[in-house]
Amino acid sequence: MAKQWYPVIDYETCISCGSCTEKCTHDVYDKEKAPSALVIYPDGCVDHCHGCGNLCPSGSITYNGDDTDWLPPNR
Repeated sequence: MAKQWYPVIDYETCISCGSCTEKCTHDVYDKEKAPSALVIYPDGCVDHCHGCGNLCPSGSITYNGDDTDWLPPNR
């Protein structure tokens, strides 16, 4: 069964700053591809964590399964 909560990157607005890959300590992002944001382990994402999304300067991160009315702060 697929996990219901994980980050989704809008690659059209992502500026590849690396803030998400630096922030996440759960191996959700491919550190070898940094600063590009590439989700490789969505199951590692902590349910209802918005840590990387709150840091994203371009507001390019949303979350599959988000039911909190959270919006990217920089969008």
